[in-house]
Amino acid sequence: MRALVVTGTDTDVGKTVVTAALASLARARGARVAVVKPVQTGVRDGEPGDLDEVRRLSGVDDVYELARFSDPLAPATAARRAGVTPPAVTDLAERIQGLADRDLVLVEGAGGLLVRFDDAGATIADLASLLGAPAIVVTRAGLGTLNHTALTCEALDARRVRCPGVVIGAWPARPDLAARCNLDDLVRYAGVPVLGRLPEGAGKLGAVTFAKLAKAELGQIADL
Repeated sequence: MRALVVTGTDTDVGKTVVTAALASLARARGARVAVVKPVQTGVRDGEPGDLDEVRRLSGVDDVYELARFSDPLAPATAARRAGVTPPAVTDLAERIQGLADRDLVLVEGAGGLLVRFDDAGATIADLASLLGAPAIVVTRAGLGTLNHTALTCEALDARRVRCPGVVIGAWPARPDLAARCNLDDLVRYAGVPVLGRLPEGAGKLGAVTFAKLAKAELGQIADL
């Protein structure tokens, strides 16, 4: 099984849309692709979650949400508030490894890279390490991006998790000076390439138009 983790510098940076774009690309290349959301937070039972958006945008139906908590908090905190023990990252990894017959398993994190997933303090970075999977970092455009992205990439490197590059998840229609400078400066600060950028509102597109956008912006990514 080849796994690829999609993580971020923070919450609401566009991880789900990037995950959907990668799923769309892999599907278009003929891969048997599954998408896993190990822990969904901030969504009540019966309400649509991130994987519903991934399914709509990419056409990939092989999706798995392993745990859900309604409070919009870090997974370990949301689980405690729900009165349950959060699933251990080792158990999450074992369940994901059960999808070994797929060509590619995309794993979308919750929040930023180092939010706690379980009571042992493990994070999505630790999950990537257990899976032996590289991690693409989704970031936002503007001030603060260079620092947050550099720290995220350093944390991955400290855990020996390879980062193929970063994706800007919500590129503004009218980028300001900081956003325009990000395109060059992110490479220097984070030490990895900018793999592409998805525009604001990409998640509202239809599946056909979205597939074309994914190919145009992220088609050069080889880890699919």
